[in-house]
Amino acid sequence: MKHLSVLLVLLIAAALGTQAQNNGRKAQAVGVAFYNLENLFDTIPNNPLGRDLEYTPSGKNHWDSRKYQNKLKNLSYAISQFKTRLTPNGPAIIGVSEIENRRVLEDLVNEPALRPFNYQIVHHDSPDKRGVDVGLLYNPKYFRVANVTNHTLTAISFATRDQMCVYGYLMGEPIAVIVNHWPSRLGGQEQSSPNREAAAALSRHIADSIWTINPDVPVIVMGDLNDDPQDKSCAVVLGGKRNKEDVRMVSEFYNPFWKKLDEGIGTLAYKSQWNLFDQIILSGHLVKNPDTKWHFFRADVHNHEFLKDTEGSRQGYPKRTFAAGSYLNGYSDHFPTEVILVRYVDPSASKK
Repeated sequence: MKHLSVLLVLLIAAALGTQAQNNGRKAQAVGVAFYNLENLFDTIPNNPLGRDLEYTPSGKNHWDSRKYQNKLKNLSYAISQFKTRLTPNGPAIIGVSEIENRRVLEDLVNEPALRPFNYQIVHHDSPDKRGVDVGLLYNPKYFRVANVTNHTLTAISFATRDQMCVYGYLMGEPIAVIVNHWPSRLGGQEQSSPNREAAAALSRHIADSIWTINPDVPVIVMGDLNDDPQDKSCAVVLGGKRNKEDVRMVSEFYNPFWKKLDEGIGTLAYKSQWNLFDQIILSGHLVKNPDTKWHFFRADVHNHEFLKDTEGSRQGYPKRTFAAGSYLNGYSDHFPTEVILVRYVDPSASKK
């Protein structure tokens, strides 16, 4: 218990760019986050199948420049508030989903609230039938991209989002992040579960492929998984464990958001029931292997009050952009999530 208390004090003191001593070592912390941006579309009809027409000035949402700029302003402010005492410069990495194209991410990171963070973009056009993609924002001060691969889910009968695997160096240490937006529950949870099980199998295959080349690389699987941590796709196919103690090998996964849902904390709500679809799942390297530099410290759901609706039956839910056809000028229908990773480094060691 004494060791844990000392560690906690050090971590609170050890925000990025500051120093705390533990046997001559410096404690550092970084954030890795995920946010479903809920239909971040521009106003230009550029989907050849016309599937973005509702997000145009003449479409049913009357999506004009004012609404688009409001959305960018709201989301950029929300992301700027991800910073914590441990990570006052914000997350090093942010996975995102429900974005129309690269341009909307460029507009987002150039908003005044985010410009100081200097976020860079990884994006890929997916074959999704709605025209939405996943992407990654990263602060080059803390993360360097080395390789990006995109993986199409071919085991289902319709086009959906590709899974983006970004391999890079988190303050000099290798890590891989797989950004996801798994198929929806359209048609019912049970009937559509095989689609998400196939997506989970693809994520597992990507991780296994990485470990075939280098078994020492930590892997983070993140995204809007459209399932809860205890559902088959997450708990069985991917194998995300509820407890760190159940992770026996580095090639197994730990899901820190399982206990969050057990505590009644979710990222989206439907008919008075909370779900936690927005997960960040960590390979055993980050919870089990003493030789791995980065280790899991904490998981957060950023359910800040300003992100919540205050009206009627929606009170306390994420404040979305539209509800029942009415424009709410909100943020997203999902709360963002984040994990904090920590490490100790020897200040006298040369930088990598």
